Amino acid sequence: MVLWLVVAYIVGYDRVSCKELIHIPGDITLGALFPMHQQNVSNKEHPCGDIKQEKGIQRLEAMLYALDEINRSENLLPNIRLGALILDTCSNPSYALEQAMQFVKAHMTSSRTNSSESCADPDDLLGKIPVAGVIGASFSEVSIMVANILKLFQIPQISYASTSLELSDKSRFEYFSRVVPPDNYQAQTMVEIVKLLGWTYVSTVAAEGDYGEKGIAHFTKLATEEGVCIAVASKISRNPSRKEFDSVVMQLMEKPKAKAVVLFVDEDKTRRLLQATSRMGVAGHFFWIGSDSWGAKVHPVKQQEWTAEGAITILPKRKSIRGFDEYFTNLVPPMSAEDCNPKKDTKRKINCRNPWFREFWSKQHNCVFEKSEMGINSSLCTGKERKEIFQQEGLVPFAIDAVYAMAHSLHNLVLRECCTNHTHLKDNKLVLKSCLEAGEFRICKSISPVPSGKLLLQHIRNVSFTSVQGREIGDVKFNKDGDGFGRYSVYQYQLVSRPNQPKHWDYVWLGEFGEVSNYYWNQLNTQEAPNIRSFLTQELYFEVKRSRWNQVKTDNHSDNSGVPLSVCSKPCPIGTIKNYENPCCWSCVSCREDSVVMREDLCYKCPSGYVSDLLKSSCVKLDAFNITWKNPWVFLPLLISTVGLILTLEVMIVFFIYRKTTVIMASGRELCYVLLFGLLISYTVPFILLLQPSPFSCAILRGGLGICLNICYSAIFTKTSRISRIFNHNGRSQLKWISPTSQLCICLGLILLQVVGVVVWIIIEPSQQEISYIYVPGQNPSALQTCGVTFVSIIVSLLYNIVLVLLCTVYAFKTRKIPENFNEAKYIGFTMYSTCIVWLAFIPIFFGANHDYQVQISSLCMCVSLSASVTLCLLFGPKIYIVVLHPEKCARTYSLKKTRRTLRFSKSLESERSIASDFHTS
Repeated sequence: MVLWLVVAYIVGYDRVSCKELIHIPGDITLGALFPMHQQNVSNKEHPCGDIKQEKGIQRLEAMLYALDEINRSENLLPNIRLGALILDTCSNPSYALEQAMQFVKAHMTSSRTNSSESCADPDDLLGKIPVAGVIGASFSEVSIMVANILKLFQIPQISYASTSLELSDKSRFEYFSRVVPPDNYQAQTMVEIVKLLGWTYVSTVAAEGDYGEKGIAHFTKLATEEGVCIAVASKISRNPSRKEFDSVVMQLMEKPKAKAVVLFVDEDKTRRLLQATSRMGVAGHFFWIGSDSWGAKVHPVKQQEWTAEGAITILPKRKSIRGFDEYFTNLVPPMSAEDCNPKKDTKRKINCRNPWFREFWSKQHNCVFEKSEMGINSSLCTGKERKEIFQQEGLVPFAIDAVYAMAHSLHNLVLRECCTNHTHLKDNKLVLKSCLEAGEFRICKSISPVPSGKLLLQHIRNVSFTSVQGREIGDVKFNKDGDGFGRYSVYQYQLVSRPNQPKHWDYVWLGEFGEVSNYYWNQLNTQEAPNIRSFLTQELYFEVKRSRWNQVKTDNHSDNSGVPLSVCSKPCPIGTIKNYENPCCWSCVSCREDSVVMREDLCYKCPSGYVSDLLKSSCVKLDAFNITWKNPWVFLPLLISTVGLILTLEVMIVFFIYRKTTVIMASGRELCYVLLFGLLISYTVPFILLLQPSPFSCAILRGGLGICLNICYSAIFTKTSRISRIFNHNGRSQLKWISPTSQLCICLGLILLQVVGVVVWIIIEPSQQEISYIYVPGQNPSALQTCGVTFVSIIVSLLYNIVLVLLCTVYAFKTRKIPENFNEAKYIGFTMYSTCIVWLAFIPIFFGANHDYQVQISSLCMCVSLSASVTLCLLFGPKIYIVVLHPEKCARTYSLKKTRRTLRFSKSLESERSIASDFHTS
């Protein structure tokens, strides 16, 4: 369908004028497309604007210069003249497509012509000149349009300037090749520079359009594969305002650690971006990496040099062609038709074959060739105007290489197709010599009128020759995608200081990116010579020592070589791992003392009983230690227990001496002895618990702790329940179970329950020792020999005592209003309230110790000692005070309200009861 549309378009297409093309006759004709004029956007009927002086005229003349050199060569296409059919694209993709139709129209005919340059009949000329291949176009957009049409007719195309990555897609542009590297090569160059400088966190700025967006996209892809992260990705529109540049700078400053900024921006936008950094007060904060659009140009940095200090830029590696400079500077326009007479002798070369050269001359020197065209500020051209200082346009060498690439491909094709009788010779030079001697090196029938496009394409992809720029540039050849190999020079913008010269800003060469020959050989064998083979790789050569950076900006922000840092996070110290936010940003986290660094982001926990060494690289076994009485955690519990033991023994002595007094007898002498015994055991237990773990001490920890507390609280519970029953009795029946013997039986029964439970527990789960490992954050781990019992199970074993404490507290609260003369119930109440407070304070301390055995066992001993001390002081303190200091208060009576009751304390030595009550009703 597309082919029919093309045919229909050709049939109805208007003829072009002779001025719009250049025809150079030859045995084989090459088509060419050059942007001789700028695009005229305002007038669609006339698509061509002003003449393009460098990108148009110089590149076209470069092709004509190459054709002259090839046709004079005795080694390249000898006896075969190379011709050309050159058209103007006017920098317009649509117009270029129309021009390319001329090649298609001529290609559809099978005849050939030997018409001259006079272009007498343009219709015959365009219709009878098939082209073997096309040189061009310049802009990528134009090449894309043209390549789509040329592919249909299998016409090979070699561009000298199109760098778009899209053109590397051979499924769409099979017959397209180029001698310039595509944008992905300079993206690769930038990635290699970033890697070499150690920058892992960079930002990017792209100009909207195919060049900027696809160039940055490829850089981002390659950088990500190499572990480089993109901090900020900004884009500049086609027609940006001043505020947009300020906004881009603000976006870059949001990630201040990303000091390196990669630019795929044209030179005008680069200049405005640097101006924005100066306006925003951040000039010099960033280190730029500019693409070939910045290159080594003065325009982006003019009068704002300090904003670009340290910037690294790249340029396609090239070398000016001196022969072209001499050729071009000698060209003059024809002043009349007689000047184009080949018999006319002149020292200067009159350019008669380029119909646009007069227009170029007129624009260059502000003159006209016709008097009718003269203006106020213009003069008549003489052809002798002095040319300005000539500077060769950057892609002129590549335009010449493109023509040579096509010529070498045709040369190899002729050798293969037309010198078949000489192909037995291995060397091409010998084949050429033999073929010339036989007179067979010519356009033979198999490639007439033009060779097959597919066959020529094969030779183009396999061609390899030394560039006319010199051996240091490298060979011209194509990869599998038809792209030229990337060779770039790397520069840095520096403030240069040379002897006998003032300081000045300049681009300093730092290195280059391109092909490097590498060698490898098979395994060495003494009996055979090594088989050495070579292969080529794309590598970066970069002299870091020649780089210069702003020392103010790099203070405390550079590595040992002085290169500034552009990283999100610095390497973690030994013994820490990386907690990644993204591949380039992380926080350093220390491994626990019982873990080693397995890899940069993983800690490995050592087996139980092992800890890491100082470098967190290996596990070492812990040596267990025991709690000693010298431990700071042990001192206070033992001190309290020691004082408590002494006081308890004193109270027991006082009670024994004054056992016949009414106060001691009225308080329940027998239960007091039980309680004192329990207190004595409570003060003794910490000494056992804080000893080196043994079967005995572990059994005391599991059972003795609960039993000693149970003895105390069973006695207190029996006392409080007895008092409550006595004073809450209604008097209708006789009280039971209030005698001393009954009270002892009740108390022993309560104690027996605890003892049975402990015995059963120890039988089911015998006591044993184990090693407890203590891990305190920020401290070295330790191993402690302990009893094999969990503190949770100990707390569970104390639940029975907790119930007794709660019941004692309830009874004490109920008997708080008994007569003042009988005040033991109040003291019991105070004791229980204080005990509850002690245990409530103990629970958070115990469970908040993070399973630290020393803290937990010490707090447990402290709690037991304090509970015993509270009971000793509040319950026995008042009695000792009265008995020892106020013996006169040992006997008294009191009356109950509402009824007349008399309670007297028995003075009978024979009485076995501590209390005898007579009730008298008034």
